[in-house]
Amino acid sequence: MPGCAQVPRRRSGRWGILAGMSVSLGMPSAPPPSINQLTPRRVSRKIKVGSVDVGGDAPISVQSMTTTPTTDINATLQQIAELTASGCDIVRVACPSQDDADALPAIAKKSQIPVIADIHFQPKYVYAAIDAGCAAVRVNPGNIRKFDDQVKQIARAAKDAGVSIRIGVNAGSLDKRLYEKYGKPTAEALVESAVWEASLFEEHDFHDFKISVKHNDPVVMIKAYEQLAQRGDWPLHLGVTEAGPAFQGTIKSSVAFGALLSEGIGDTIRVSLSAPPVEEVKVGNQILQSLGLKPRKLEIVSCPSCGRAQVDVYTLADQVTAGLEGMTVPLRVAVMGCVVNGPGEAREADLGVASGNGKGQIFVKGEVIKTVPEADIVETLIEEAMRIAEEMGEPVDEEAAGAPSVTVG
Repeated sequence: MPGCAQVPRRRSGRWGILAGMSVSLGMPSAPPPSINQLTPRRVSRKIKVGSVDVGGDAPISVQSMTTTPTTDINATLQQIAELTASGCDIVRVACPSQDDADALPAIAKKSQIPVIADIHFQPKYVYAAIDAGCAAVRVNPGNIRKFDDQVKQIARAAKDAGVSIRIGVNAGSLDKRLYEKYGKPTAEALVESAVWEASLFEEHDFHDFKISVKHNDPVVMIKAYEQLAQRGDWPLHLGVTEAGPAFQGTIKSSVAFGALLSEGIGDTIRVSLSAPPVEEVKVGNQILQSLGLKPRKLEIVSCPSCGRAQVDVYTLADQVTAGLEGMTVPLRVAVMGCVVNGPGEAREADLGVASGNGKGQIFVKGEVIKTVPEADIVETLIEEAMRIAEEMGEPVDEEAAGAPSVTVG
């Protein structure tokens, strides 16, 4: 667009101080509990998924699932590395066959984050996953052959190995007996299934499990988790199953998770999208940050534009977002397009611009530091953001935690 800045060229794919920096793929550090959450967390018991605590006072963790064939060990580990770098805490891998089970030991050993084996249909793969050293096993009671008859043996094997279990009840694979009783996968049907399976494990003195009751309808899903939260102190894994493509799935998951987390319900989450799994992690982390359940990182505040705007706010916001992608320092950057709300928002941000008449006033910590031509706004904001990041002494890792959030005023 004429008069609008072009994003400066990257040097070796990194901005200034990002040049030459290596990406750490080690275990993400657990963020401290936030003091800015809406409601105190529901009291749940704490279990371990490998090195990650789930439930109790542990931070809410973000999960995803690999989309590579589990038998392709290198591809699966590469995707796990990408997920780790994006802020994923726990990863799940599919295990539908013996060849997949045979690949689990190498994946579990080399993964930087705890690996959960996803088991359906064949109970023998539960034992294979435990023997492989997986941190946890996800079982779907509705479609595992004679699952209830296997609970005693599964509980004993998992307990001996220090492996936790996720009881995953899904609307799409509800036990046939409950389907017949309720006519469809209602919230009550999902909860009855979950409570029954939980009682079987507890009957055999096994308590290291969490529960999920997933449905593709956020309203049914919310009701199911609310009911389940009243029935016991189990840690709960939140998910809207088959949520859909990226846009629809993000909306459905945000609505459902926002409702439950604002009630204090939920100990670990997975955003299910028909999109690359890294996108699931970005959305999941952003939901937690938006609710004050995870420390905020880079946040872009931008106006929606209107007839008062004298600059192309959309382009400015997009270019600044792209230029600062991957910055993980807690920095709020305001990109404003008119003189009504612009100066106030820019002044309240750590860094901001109030634009108009072909120029922009650059604010840092509430003070105007310079006025620049419109064509220089993007480059100036990026340079100032990098300078502030350096002063904060925080590492700037382009791959670390996904894209910055964007708030439209």
